[in-house]
This record gives sequence, structure tokens and C-alpha cells, in this order.
Amino acid sequence: MSTYKEIHGTDIEVLSSDPANPVEGQVWYNSTSNVVKGNFINLGSWATGGSLNTARNKLAGAGTQTAGLGFGGLTPPYSGATESYNGTSWTEVNDLNTARQNLVGAGTQTAALAFGGDFPITGATEEWDGTSWTEVNDLNSARIYLASAGTQTSALAFGGEPPPDATGETESWNGTSWTEVNDLNTARWELAGAGADNTSALAFGGFAPSVPGFNGATESWNGTSWTAVSAMSTARGYLGGCGTNTAALGFGGRFPVTGATESWNGTSWTELNDLNTARDNLAGAGTNTSALGFGGNPTTAATEEFNSGPQTITFSDS
Repeated sequence: MSTYKEIHGTDIEVLSSDPANPVEGQVWYNSTSNVVKGNFINLGSWATGGSLNTARNKLAGAGTQTAGLGFGGLTPPYSGATESYNGTSWTEVNDLNTARQNLVGAGTQTAALAFGGDFPITGATEEWDGTSWTEVNDLNSARIYLASAGTQTSALAFGGEPPPDATGETESWNGTSWTEVNDLNTARWELAGAGADNTSALAFGGFAPSVPGFNGATESWNGTSWTAVSAMSTARGYLGGCGTNTAALGFGGRFPVTGATESWNGTSWTELNDLNTARDNLAGAGTNTSALGFGGNPTTAATEEFNSGPQTITFSDS
């Protein structure tokens, strides 16, 4: 059997404490704790988080894994319930002014934006200041099953369904009003989105009548137009999403109902570990290495936390 030294050309380091920034593949012996440790890349896994107070699906999310916001959805009936997540548990805060389902969100836990949804189908837009929601200017095109990206002052709304069919309509928010910009190349609804602001976004998945059916089509927004890029491995709609134009995460969805999770690196999608509970119509928040997935159908309060990246492992001889 080959030894570590024969493989790597060096003995295992002996250190009195763990290195502050170990490199991938580094292995060392901690002489203080008398254990062998190594640093490896965790390809991503989901762990159970604190449950929502109000179980629901078709809700929206904003923020990060440790400072998230969930709002709206179907309980039933339609809900305006808003909850704040601190990385451990959810706390009920003030409701949306317009209770609704099939809406989307953008921004942070203390500065969020909620827009779109039904019933009835609406373009209603509300701003969250960390305490309460305020009604602001509506979308130009009222719709459901749309996707979103950005912040409270620089957001993007795209796709969706203003009956009777899917749309590729895209609108840009400047903190005051919505402006119609160039459409998606593939009109669709039940898609997901990610992005830092209204100049850089990603649209993926959804149902496109022109294809037809559920698909994994992905498009990148540069502030002016959409460009088709590599598709997701698992075609689906009603999925959750978060992250940026170059580092996104897509998870859950249907058909059939799935927990499939994929990470986007700006060029292609990589399949990672599935959600523990397969579901659709869930909400997401965070980044593609530190994400939050919550709610969903079948109607649930379940919250899961996704983490990937460098991870220190302690080796045992037992």
C-alpha cells in the first residue's frame, strides 16, 4: 500500500494547532489534540434548519442563509405572513399589505422587495424596511410564476404568466419605478432566477410552450439583453434559486417532484447532493455555497440549509 509521503512527496505536517487557511488536500497532525486532520472540498449537502412558523408553498424569499426573509404564499388561504430567519429559527414579523401566492422577492432581510403574484393576478410591489411593508409602484405587467434578481433598489423581474400564456417580458426596477427592457429569448413561466442587481442576472428552468414542456434552459442578462447559455442537467419548473449571474444554485421543482440541486459557475451546471425533502414551489435565499431552501409543496414548514466548499475532516482509527 502506498504511503502519504509516496503519493504527495512529503510527510504529514506536525502542527501544534490547525492552520488558519489550509489548502485543498492538505493533511496535518495536530500534536495538541493528537489527531490527524485534512482539508477537502465538500461538494455540497443540505442539513435541516429551523421550521417556518406558518407552513406554506408558492412563497418568496430574500436575504442570506443566516439572515433570511420569507413572505407570502399559499397556506391555504393566500397569506401575507412574513418571517425572519436568524440562522437557527424563524420569527413572525409584520405581514405584506397584499396577501398573495406565486410572488417573488429580492434584496436582504432588512431591505427587501416583493412583487407580482395572485389572486387576483397583480403587479403589486412592496418594500420592506426591516419592520413593515410599504406599497410602491406596480409592475407594468401584472403576472404570476415569474422570477427575480437583485436588491430593493436595483431589481429585475422576468418571465411569468399574464394569462393566457407564458411571457418573456423583463422589467427593471430603479428603486422608484419599473421600466420594460428586452425580453427573454424563451418565453416561460415557473422559472427561477438569481443575480446581484438589475444589470446582472440568470434565468433558469421553467415551462416554455414553444419547446414545449418543462426545460432547463438558462439565460444570462448583461443589463441590456439575454443570452442563451448551458442548460441545467435536470429540466424542471417550480424550482427554487439563489446566488448571482456567475455563481447560482437551483434546487427542487417538478415534473416529477425532485430534490435535485445544481450549481452554476458562470459556464455550466454541476449536479450536487439533493434536498433531503423533494418538493416544488419552495423559496430560496443566499449564495451557491451557503443557501436556504424553505417551504414548498406538499405544503410544508421545512427549512434546509445548503453548504459547500472547503471542509476540515478529522480522521479516526476507529
